[in-house]
Amino acid sequence: MAPPATDLEAAPRLRTVVGRLSRMLRRTDSGSAGELTPTQVTVLLTADRQGSIRLSELGEREGLNPTLLSRTVASLLADGLIARSADPEDRRSAWISATDAGRTVARRIRKERTAAVQVGLDALGDDDRAQLEAALPALERLTVVLAEREGR
Repeated sequence: MAPPATDLEAAPRLRTVVGRLSRMLRRTDSGSAGELTPTQVTVLLTADRQGSIRLSELGEREGLNPTLLSRTVASLLADGLIARSADPEDRRSAWISATDAGRTVARRIRKERTAAVQVGLDALGDDDRAQLEAALPALERLTVVLAEREGR
């Protein structure tokens, strides 16, 4: 049985709005991230969030090909934002983690993005804010379902 027509419209609308929000939030990075590319910001934020992550897992998680991942990591290393270490159990593998400077930049990026969202929320009416807050648990579960489907 086909889902109701409103369900068929929900997926593209949600994809569109999430994409727009993502692009808008990336634009807030110009102050805290300096000259970092969106990929560098993503890698830095992931390294900061994970504490330490194997390069291969990072590439899989973020959908980065090995060449792009290598260039991105090299640039972040040169900027002193991440540290790289060999895996003691498998010398062919490497781990990365955010340095103190990298964690500082990551905190600023998150703070700027949160402030941008807060400005938008403050501009909405009470009903819209309440609806967004009520939708958060379902959106969080959606991220888990999509991650599981990708094998993450």
